[in-house]
Amino acid sequence: MDKGNVSIVSEFVLLGLCHSQNMQVLFLIIFFILYLIIISGNIVIMILIITDPHLHCPMYFLLANLSFVDMWLSSVTTPKMITDFLRENKTISFGGCMCQILYVHFVGGGEMVLLVVMAYDRFVAICKPLHYSTIMSLQKCTGLVVTSWTIGFVHAMSQMAVIVQLPFCGPREIDSFFCDIPLVIKLACIDSYNLGILMNTDSGVLAMTCFILLLISYTYILLTIRQSSKAGASKALSTCTAHITVVVLFFGPCIFIYVWPLSITWVDKFLAVFYSVITPLLNPAIYTLRNKKIKDAMKRFRHYYMDSKGNI
Repeated sequence: MDKGNVSIVSEFVLLGLCHSQNMQVLFLIIFFILYLIIISGNIVIMILIITDPHLHCPMYFLLANLSFVDMWLSSVTTPKMITDFLRENKTISFGGCMCQILYVHFVGGGEMVLLVVMAYDRFVAICKPLHYSTIMSLQKCTGLVVTSWTIGFVHAMSQMAVIVQLPFCGPREIDSFFCDIPLVIKLACIDSYNLGILMNTDSGVLAMTCFILLLISYTYILLTIRQSSKAGASKALSTCTAHITVVVLFFGPCIFIYVWPLSITWVDKFLAVFYSVITPLLNPAIYTLRNKKIKDAMKRFRHYYMDSKGNI
């Protein structure tokens, strides 16, 4: 790389969600509470699945992984956003910015594939129930989860290989609360229009491929449910509704950020908050409120805790 490509910007300035001091205090309280709920909610789900033998099956193994991914996805950006509400100078180092980009796309890409794996699990359970235990063995589930992480890592590294080579020598203000590729590319000291399209296409292809696979899976599932008995169909539909809700909440913002960008600042900020905070917050609520086994596991855990406390 020649000297003209050496980045001389050592840090970026994050403009955040707003400039009003009163609004920043309000956002500080709101997002701090939401982040605590995200962490505690997802940790509770993981503990229940790990400790309750009734939940030791492929569906809940994948759900525990989703909770872990959601917790990590929110932790990449939210703590920095919260602490910046307390600061007048909201800066992030060049290395910190690159790390945010890496982990957002690593974890986000992995979650996209994990949602496809969860849809495949439901497809096998509903469309091929007699072969479910054979097809979705622990070894197979572990392999699918590792595959989701691998695809997320490859996707993130393909983005980073380009970003770290860009020259940053002038503007350094990012009109958001975290570093993301579309915003960072605009600051490069080159004509970045075509590069921006290329990078968005990279993310868009992964998002749309996963989304199409999800549509195909759930179409087959819904067609199978229509032919099932009323009792079986009701239970399967309840489970799939929770999955479909999570898919829509996760992929909706991703599509409008990378596939069909609106380029409206306040909309982009809203979508970024939804993607990194609201979705990880809603996932535990969706799965616990609609899932009888999870609610039963919570009751067993609470009774066990109360009994243990009573015996002390």
